[in-house]
Amino acid sequence: MDVQAPLTGFVVAGGLSRRMGSDKALLPWEGTTLLDHAITRLREASGSVRLLSGPEPRYAERGVPVDTDLVRDVGAIAALHTALERAPGPALLLAVDLPHVPVTLLRRIAELVREFDAVVPVSPGGPEPLCAAYGPRCRDAVHRALDRGTYKLTAFWPEVRVREISTSDLAAFGDPVRLFANVNTPEEYERARS
Repeated sequence: MDVQAPLTGFVVAGGLSRRMGSDKALLPWEGTTLLDHAITRLREASGSVRLLSGPEPRYAERGVPVDTDLVRDVGAIAALHTALERAPGPALLLAVDLPHVPVTLLRRIAELVREFDAVVPVSPGGPEPLCAAYGPRCRDAVHRALDRGTYKLTAFWPEVRVREISTSDLAAFGDPVRLFANVNTPEEYERARS
């Protein structure tokens, strides 16, 4: 993997949507679906887009490559691991349930990852590792975390150069609370649409 290689955008859509009660990726959003909305924004920010569909292949009809988890039963770090294995250069991740993250912020994250190993926004709720970019040096660090059985998405951070985008810096892109309001339940979905 080469940091100068083109950046690849990955829609993280591998969750089971248990709290939603139906596949949240396919919920209507502004004339399309949450999944298509994420694909469109990533395409604008990175050019090349792939889907991380979790343990099973899904969404092939979207016309973008679909990657299943290379490691199972380890949580969200499986998506990051798979993205780092599939990307020729840096990987820009966007969770399908973050509909308010603007393209301008995704582009800023993509820009910064050329200078750091990882770029992660920090909202009032804490780090947002599923709306972040990861460079080639993260690959081995994530492997080591998996080998240790440490599955938290921030577990490998001490081994790489992480650039956090502070809550105050995020304000240039919108209200940080709203930017990272995710859609996990029917109530959150209705709030996000209103």
